[in-house]
Amino acid sequence: MSASTMVLPLRRPNGMRVLDLCCGAGGLSMGYYLAGFDVTGIDIHPMPNYPFAFHQADALEYLDRIITTGEVEEYELIHASWPCQNKARVTAWRGSRDDHPDLITPGKRLMQASGRPWALENVPEAAWDGTLRADYLLCGTQFGLNVRRHRAFETSWAGGGDLLPPCWHHKGLLAFQHKGERAYADAMGCTWMNKTEARQAVPPAYTEWIADQYLTHEAEAAA
Repeated sequence: MSASTMVLPLRRPNGMRVLDLCCGAGGLSMGYYLAGFDVTGIDIHPMPNYPFAFHQADALEYLDRIITTGEVEEYELIHASWPCQNKARVTAWRGSRDDHPDLITPGKRLMQASGRPWALENVPEAAWDGTLRADYLLCGTQFGLNVRRHRAFETSWAGGGDLLPPCWHHKGLLAFQHKGERAYADAMGCTWMNKTEARQAVPPAYTEWIADQYLTHEAEAAA
């Protein structure tokens, strides 16, 4: 287990824990942290800049193991960003979709078997082909960020909650072709990452908002 030495922003803890599978360098983990959660990240690759508790492991195997042992009960919420290369549009650096396995389907199956509330993030193409249900479709411009970064979220509570303004794809917006630039990482709010890490990252604002939807749903269900 390891964590970077970055100074974390202030927040109000809520006493809950979230497990972030395929966490990368922690863009979405940071959103949950800002919403009050304590975060543990899992990724198959070393993530020296990840700012929270971290285990290097295969996420599918890790989740399967903690379901079997009952350790999954330690978490109020499970999040996963299963690799998207099997669904995302073909690019020169990503190669053919057929070169990559579909990890969303077995990953979602395990999340459903966990018995815990969960949120699954991926590219919109995964919703277009029916691999996941787009309970929420988010873009950076909806949060006042200068980035065009669409992501679909399927959740165990099936959406609902607050309404966001529509996307605003204005001139000068930092889009996909800017992903390798320092300015793109900063515009997303992922200032602790290097440019390579930021290519795969998603803005923390997305999961800070998703966490609020989860907490609202839980409060309404308990009322």
